[in-house]
Amino acid sequence: MMKMTPKAIFIGSLIILAAVVFVVVYMPWSTMDDTPSEIFRSRSKIEAQGRKLYKANGCVYCHSQSIRTIDWGLGAHRIAQSGDYVEDRPILLGSARTGPDLSQQGGEHPDDWHMAHFFNPRFTSPYSIMPTFSFLGMDNITLLTHYIQSLGLKEADVRMERQRYWKQKAIEAYESGPEENIKWLHNHVPQPWRELPNPYPTSEAGLARGHKVYQDFCAGCHSPIGDGMGPAQPWIYPPPFNFTILKDREISGGILYYQIMNGITGTAMPYFKKHLESEKIWEVGNFVAVYFINQSDANTEPRGIDASWEP
Repeated sequence: MMKMTPKAIFIGSLIILAAVVFVVVYMPWSTMDDTPSEIFRSRSKIEAQGRKLYKANGCVYCHSQSIRTIDWGLGAHRIAQSGDYVEDRPILLGSARTGPDLSQQGGEHPDDWHMAHFFNPRFTSPYSIMPTFSFLGMDNITLLTHYIQSLGLKEADVRMERQRYWKQKAIEAYESGPEENIKWLHNHVPQPWRELPNPYPTSEAGLARGHKVYQDFCAGCHSPIGDGMGPAQPWIYPPPFNFTILKDREISGGILYYQIMNGITGTAMPYFKKHLESEKIWEVGNFVAVYFINQSDANTEPRGIDASWEP
């Protein structure tokens, strides 16, 4: 029988440490492939400068840059590969997700959304716990934005090209006046959605739930009174939409649902299909319709079968 002598404890500890290092460090390293992946490209000088700021300001402590096969959520449309990181020194994979994973963040939002978000995250996400980075100044915030928009590399480039194309279209529509802007926005909603009423009845509880969703996700851009003059507005162009001009302009619950669900690429309006369940989208849409547009089609024909919980 072995005695627990200091020597035995020391040797045993070394064996355990060696086993841990072998499994956690050596085995992953030995399986890494330095061959660039299909999305890899070298970063530009300005993107590299933004990466230095990202590292220096501790962003890696709250944001990972690695999507795993078990992940579901923002960025999970591509599983990370070792070939994505062949020029990254150090690799900023991160281990915490206090904030969302950023490995495919490039092109998820246009540049102006990021500018507002870095200046004060509460402008775009009212309940965010991310610290403000206004102290960096706009030149450095611009560098950070370039780096964030590079995450996803070649796939991010495709998304950014899409953002720039639709931003130009959105600006043209906005600058053509409210009527043309509304027409442009509605014409990009599929016809069946334009004709679909909100299937849930207006109720005190439903409006209260919709109000809570609006406060959590919408007020920073659209403002507490829905006029598009929220705190993010000075950073965003075209500016956040003013809901109060929609009365008698053929707005339906389906239009609101579709645009909240899918967002409007090229503008700062993000998609919420990965953040909000279906009922929450319907109810925040009904809140907007009742309180800001003063015109709701909730629970009108075609109704279908009432939900089991309806009063």
